Parts: sequence; structure tokens; C-alpha cells
Amino acid sequence: MLKLTILGSGSSGNCTVVSTDHTTLLVDAGLSAKQITLRLEAAGFDPASLDGILLTHEHGDHTAGLEIFTKKWGVPIYATSLTQECIEHQFRHSPRWKLMRTGSPFELKDLRIECFSVPHDAVDPVGFILQDIESKLGFVSDVGFITNVIRDRLQGAHTLFLEANYDTHLLEADDKRPWSTKQRISSRHGHLSNEQAAELVAAIAHDTLHQVILGHLSEDCNHPDTAVGFIREVLTERSFHEVDVWCADRKTASTTRDVAKRRPIPVAETRPVVQACFELEFV
Repeated sequence: MLKLTILGSGSSGNCTVVSTDHTTLLVDAGLSAKQITLRLEAAGFDPASLDGILLTHEHGDHTAGLEIFTKKWGVPIYATSLTQECIEHQFRHSPRWKLMRTGSPFELKDLRIECFSVPHDAVDPVGFILQDIESKLGFVSDVGFITNVIRDRLQGAHTLFLEANYDTHLLEADDKRPWSTKQRISSRHGHLSNEQAAELVAAIAHDTLHQVILGHLSEDCNHPDTAVGFIREVLTERSFHEVDVWCADRKTASTTRDVAKRRPIPVAETRPVVQACFELEFV
């Protein structure tokens, strides 16, 4: 069973743990290396045992701790070739790069991983689908609008991690940001509003959707209760009353949660559970 632990999510930094009994990965490393290490250890993970870091894109709130963390722990970095080219000059050591091809799934131990293109103002931003034999996680952070590719890839996900960066009214009323910044945030290569996040959830909700986790909330232009309210409204309209909806915090790590709802095993069922385990193949 896939498990998810959000170490932190917000404009100040983003980092998430995806784990099974055999594999532990980070998605992004936007906190400081010290904070990533401290929060990993507090959540019960050994930084030295990480199998890799998946990068969504090159922006600092997703890569700030990458250089120091990988130098200390020797963790390989999984990125697209354009993302690697954009940031590799920043490293004063030679990290282990593992290149991903957009739209081409690969297998890492007991996980099947696929990255797919998303619209954002980065060189080659991607979202992720991570699966094992029991569960499917859809991961979308920093995206300006919802494409058909995003809708298609997220179909059937048991857990959805989704950006809900801003509330439209709060962004319009904000007096800290210049008009040009507001335009960037709300553009087709900026970030998702609560309304856009809710529209996506409404489009892909299904009977086995277990939870929706909202991330990358603006500290000034959104509020967790507001963001959650948008999602719960569209789920209630479609009679999906048992889906757990919550917001990741920027300053503290979440508890570790199962990606899919566990199926009760009948007492009389004695058949052994066979778990698939694969070797990573590069193409």
C-alpha cells in the first residue's frame, strides 16, 4: 500500500514523502536540507534510505534543499532532461541524475511511476502518477489550468494531491502584490484557484476516491477552510460524502496516511497476498 507524508507545502517550500514497505521517495525538495532531514526523521524515515527525489520543476520552492541534501545523503534525482539542464549548473558536486521521459512510465522496485506535462511557467513542469498493486496516487502541484491530459492521467486515483493556491476574491483584494504578479498567478501558466481545483475534483471523483489533499495554499490569498469548502461542496453534490479533504501545512509535517482505503479482509480468507516487485529499466 502506498503511503503519503507531506513534509511541507506552500510558497515557502514543498516536499512530500511517498512510501511503501519497499520504497521511499521524495517529491520535490523545496525546504532547506536541514528541515527536510529533521522532518523525515520526526516522521520515522531514514534520509540515507531514500530511493530518490522526483522533481516536478526547477523553481526554488521545489528545489531549495536539493543541492545540500543530495550531497550529504547521495540520493539520486529523477528529473526530465530540460529540468536537469536548467538546474545542474547550480550544483558544486555531481549528483546522480536519473532522467525521466514525459509520458513514459518506469518501474522502481514495487512502484510504477509516470510523469506528465502540466502548464506552468517553468521549463518542463510535470505532475506524477505513482502506483503499486493496491493504490494509485495522483500528484499535481503548480499548474495554471487543467488540461485534458491532466484529467486523463488522474482518472482512478485513490488519493489526489492538488494545488489550491488562491481564492479569487482574496487575490483581487490583496494590496501586497502588484497587478503584474496577480496576473501571473491567475494566468494559464500560473497557479490554480479554489474554483479550478474544485472543477478538477468534480470531473474525476469516483467511488473509490479516498482523499483529496490541497497544497501550495497562499498564506495571504487563501484559507484552508475556504479551500476545503470548495472541494467538499462539489463532492457532496455528487454524493461522495466519505472522501477525506484536508490541507497540507507549510510549517509542519502531516501524519503518514494510506493512499487508498484499506479493504477489510474476511476472517475466512486465507489466500496469501502476492506483492509485485520490479527492477527499474531505463529506456
